[in-house]
Amino acid sequence: MSILFYETTKTFHLCNQEISYIMTVLPNGHMGQLYFGKRVSQREDYSYLYETASRPMTSYVFEGDRSLSLEHVRQEYGVYGTTDFRRPAIEILQPNGSRICDFRYKGHEIMKGKPGLAGLPATYTEKDEEAETLRILLEDTLTGVTLELLYTIFAGGGILARSAKITNKGEESVHLTTAMSMCMDLPDCNYEWLQFSGAWARERHLKVRKLEQGIQAVDSRRGNSSHEHNPFIVLKRPETNERQGEAIGFSLIYSGNFLAQAEVDTHDTTRVLMGIHPMGFDWKLEEGESFQTPEAVMVYSERGLNGMSQTFHRLYQKRLARGYWRDRARPILNNNWEATYFDFTEDRLVEIAAKAKECGVELFVLDDGWFGERNNDHAGLGDWVANPKRLSGGITGLAERIEELGMKFGLWFEPEMVNKDSDLYRKHPDWILSTPGRSASQGRNQYVLDFARKEVVDCIYEMMEKILGEAKISYIKWDMNRSITECYSAAFPPERQGEIFHRYILGVYDLYERLNTHFPQILFESCASGGGRFDPGILYYAPQGWASDDSDAVERLKIQYGTSFGYPISSIGSHVSVTPNHQVFRNTPLHTRANVAYFGTFGYELDLNKLTEEEQEKVKAQIAFMKEHREVLQFGTFYRLKSPFEGNITCWMTVSEDKTEAVVGWYRTLSHVNMPYTRVRLEGLDPELCYENKETKEIFFGDELMNIGLVTSDGMCGQMEENTGGYGDFDSRLYVFQAVRKD
Repeated sequence: MSILFYETTKTFHLCNQEISYIMTVLPNGHMGQLYFGKRVSQREDYSYLYETASRPMTSYVFEGDRSLSLEHVRQEYGVYGTTDFRRPAIEILQPNGSRICDFRYKGHEIMKGKPGLAGLPATYTEKDEEAETLRILLEDTLTGVTLELLYTIFAGGGILARSAKITNKGEESVHLTTAMSMCMDLPDCNYEWLQFSGAWARERHLKVRKLEQGIQAVDSRRGNSSHEHNPFIVLKRPETNERQGEAIGFSLIYSGNFLAQAEVDTHDTTRVLMGIHPMGFDWKLEEGESFQTPEAVMVYSERGLNGMSQTFHRLYQKRLARGYWRDRARPILNNNWEATYFDFTEDRLVEIAAKAKECGVELFVLDDGWFGERNNDHAGLGDWVANPKRLSGGITGLAERIEELGMKFGLWFEPEMVNKDSDLYRKHPDWILSTPGRSASQGRNQYVLDFARKEVVDCIYEMMEKILGEAKISYIKWDMNRSITECYSAAFPPERQGEIFHRYILGVYDLYERLNTHFPQILFESCASGGGRFDPGILYYAPQGWASDDSDAVERLKIQYGTSFGYPISSIGSHVSVTPNHQVFRNTPLHTRANVAYFGTFGYELDLNKLTEEEQEKVKAQIAFMKEHREVLQFGTFYRLKSPFEGNITCWMTVSEDKTEAVVGWYRTLSHVNMPYTRVRLEGLDPELCYENKETKEIFFGDELMNIGLVTSDGMCGQMEENTGGYGDFDSRLYVFQAVRKD
């Protein structure tokens, strides 16, 4: 790993064992992009990669000189209007009304390790030798505004982390209207674009299309990263698949409004932009003030999509998630929401928890309905005080009763929201986001608190801190059940209303940070009506997230498969729920519900008392299996083998770090008659080791399983045979392989 600067050619080369990133100072002082991809040899002069041409209808930077037009040069952080007509990475509204900028190279700094970003989540290092960071300083001399471009290359993996910092060193205030986290100009457009889109209860479905001239984009303007689109995209070569080929992943460590887009010009070069969505964004910079963009992470892989995903998994699991729970297997939990909704008493909760304990569950979680006058979703939000009519001993008393059972206790909050029917709203009606003189929209009968205001965040923190300080609470489920509308804060002047979306997210991060600091051993799980804020920004504070409110196992195949492209398995909240499922009313076998949920945090979203004795015995066996294998399931190397977006069969697997254990999940959505024989080629095993199928006791070499494949023929021939064990639709199997000594 190294960052090299060649003074004579003004060229930077960032490289490790896998990648090279090369850029140079252009003749006009702007930064130019030369190469990003597989590592290449070091040399002082890469000027042959700087290509120019005299083209008709082109404007040029220098009068009388047709050698430089920014329209046809790859750049590091493009600006609009100075011969470049593509979408810009930065735009600044100046006192005279101009938006033209001219950021020229002034100097740079190379440092060991990786600096943090004040008030923002970001990847980090624990030792300086894990990464090197380059800070490039550019200046617009007319306004006095400086631009710092930050690049961190990690020692391992094809990872480059990027962000930008804008500082007003001039004498007049300016308005920052676009500030992207990264701009990446690629020399061609021979890519397929992968995005992860959907809606509530069908989040992060994989969508693939070929890049074409024009703009392709995903975004959110909802105030949260959203169910609809995820702040993560992939560009891959057409021939690239899960096993081989080039892919570049782009991920934004941010939880609010975002934009991720690829613009292909009519000369087939591609500009990728990622950062805070510029629509409605306007950040006023007074003299001496700075703005720091969120961090974007780029991952290059020549080992296909699985290789790219595994790099993201390792980075986000070990150098984005933090704290006590980062490296610990997640406790198996039972959440009461789908078991009781709002209809519960303290004794009923203890009854549910007691049965869960009997089955081997380690953590009982009380969901919505425990506070204020929260008898339904019309009242109580914002009043974070236990309702004595339901909990005679309060949260402290209930937590003690759960602990006496030998379990840990967890609690649900929705700290960012308020009902009008609440003491908090009656006391502070101006604390919601709402536009003066206009009606305030509501969702789920609730309103969004103005987390741009410190006093609001302070108030919520004090209520949460009191409960967490008094009761034995080991887990927090942090929910957020609506997007932001009428984004206006009564606490800020008109010229700063374009800052509120971002200030809101900074307030969310501030509350998370304070609670993490004060209660470092509490496990936080983020939730946003399911997967509406499942993003890397939240992962920095909560090492796992409820992936979707859709708990149906068949639906979860696509949700969890899509999520795995950018997020580690240990971050994916996944539970076994009741049948018929409460979202799609499907009846799915109990073993399939567990077989899907194993590949995540694992838990139960039901009242185990309502299962038959036979089903309860199966639950006990499921929990025992998870306890035995959860290290490899949650922290092993994950491979996608067959896609639910391409056929009736889904298959994935995870392999332990030492390659001595592997768990394979196989899932068939619909049953068919007289099907062909089938095999699935496994991945990640040691080709020279022997592996025993723990169920059948058959032994295979690793290279057999990877090159010939695992036989998965299901033998459904159209007539029932005795003891076939066939389940028909929605069937699944797990294969556990353990390395054994050669005979």
